[in-house]
Amino acid sequence: MGSDEQEKPALLVIDMVRDNFREDKPLPITPVARAMIPRINELIGVFRKNSWPVVFATDAFHADDFIFQGSMKPHSLAGTRGAEVVDELDMRKEDLWLPKPRFSAFFRTDLADRLHEQRVTLCAVSGIATNFCVLTTVMDALCHDFKVVLLEDCTAAMSEETHEKILSCYRRNSLYPLFRVLPAAKLMEVLS
Repeated sequence: MGSDEQEKPALLVIDMVRDNFREDKPLPITPVARAMIPRINELIGVFRKNSWPVVFATDAFHADDFIFQGSMKPHSLAGTRGAEVVDELDMRKEDLWLPKPRFSAFFRTDLADRLHEQRVTLCAVSGIATNFCVLTTVMDALCHDFKVVLLEDCTAAMSEETHEKILSCYRRNSLYPLFRVLPAAKLMEVLS
């Protein structure tokens, strides 16, 4: 990744929204996502201590969106409580809350411009789901000339098998060291 000492990272927390944590309609991903909240909160604390940006990018769909014409049911609808960040995450007013119209945090948002203005060079991506919104955000970060770390222990998919398959696809890739898969502790070690 070049000289990590000179990196300015941003932490992107993807789709950790109420609709994905509902007790009345539990999803297979919910227990794993809930279990990683303390690790994400720990990262948030480190990023704040270093004055590095923290971004909460959340689905903000519309009931008639194209993506709901398949088997995906409407969820995380813009302006509803279901599309809000879960209370357990340490989101503060100084953080950027970025409702997004599709999977990637960069799609039809001003995220790339905001991060470039703050001279961010690396995006550390956490949240759910590894094989959809996390992965599309990772790829779009690269397309916007950011280095990327996919945080293996701060991301989850509907099954551990799916999560591991995605991670194994990218542990060794032709974009290394621009794109790495690391646990949160290793990222902190690299950045310190």
